[in-house]
Amino acid sequence: MIDLSTTYLGLPLRSPLVASASPLSKNLANLQRLEEAGAGAVVFHSLFEEQITAEAELLDQCLNQGADSFAEAAGYFPDLPSYSMGPEPYLEHIRQAKKALRIPVIGSLNGVSSGGWIRYAREIEQAGADALELNIYFLPSTLEVDGRTTEDGYCRLVEDIKSKLTIPVAVKLSPFFTSMTNMAFRLFRSGADALVLFNRFYQPDFDLETLQVTSNLVLSTPDELRLRLHWVALLAGRIKADLAITGGVHTAQDVLKGIMAGAQVTMLTSALLKNGIEHLRVIEANLMEWMEQHGYESINEMRGCMRATAVEDPAAFERANYLKVLGSYTLTH
Repeated sequence: MIDLSTTYLGLPLRSPLVASASPLSKNLANLQRLEEAGAGAVVFHSLFEEQITAEAELLDQCLNQGADSFAEAAGYFPDLPSYSMGPEPYLEHIRQAKKALRIPVIGSLNGVSSGGWIRYAREIEQAGADALELNIYFLPSTLEVDGRTTEDGYCRLVEDIKSKLTIPVAVKLSPFFTSMTNMAFRLFRSGADALVLFNRFYQPDFDLETLQVTSNLVLSTPDELRLRLHWVALLAGRIKADLAITGGVHTAQDVLKGIMAGAQVTMLTSALLKNGIEHLRVIEANLMEWMEQHGYESINEMRGCMRATAVEDPAAFERANYLKVLGSYTLTH
């Protein structure tokens, strides 16, 4: 019998297939379908501090507008019972999910202020989340902020949040660090129980006709997996934090590569949005078939077999691979 079980953030999972943060998690029925299709855990969509602040300001604006107008202004008021102000709807959704699901529920938070990060992190824990993923999105755009300042801010944030929580904490990182290995090690020392590689930032585009900035969602492709495999393979066995791959995981082969690189879990969003939640069953069936054909009895048996620590000099290995790839390209015309 093939054993797909693994652990992540100290939590036992039935498989390494984790549904990452996406709109799918906003619906309880979808969460139940994800569990039934084979997800080992689910990561909730992010709670954004800006959204909470904006909703509070909008409500205040509506109330003030009504107070300064005439009697009929009562019709301007939002429907308060259904108005989603503050984090409470998000927290209640976690409570309901914990009642309905057997698999771990991981909250996700994207804060702005130090106080906001800590406050909402504690509320997510109190709502019953099994763990918390910090979806850190901070790209300094001013000339005065140097790399060390940014990195120190990340580490202080993790330290502060970990000091206030009892549940495990994962940090979802971008690949934009000068020394990723050092940054990963610093975050681990700051208390990160897991690192999620990598965050997919949705950059704006330009409309050449209107000369305006436009935003559009571009789903991941399997080609994006390589960057994740590269860094997970370099980090696995060198830091004690769990490693998760997110971005570019679409097939059972992608999952196998991630596990062999050293990941505890592989996370999916785009593949499920493209192919539907039932695609999880296909991936799991293909995963088990491949393992059986190649003589693997468990996920743990293959984990990390392709990580860089299997090579005496990882830096030399990386350079040799770079030269080999460049030399392998042949012009076709």
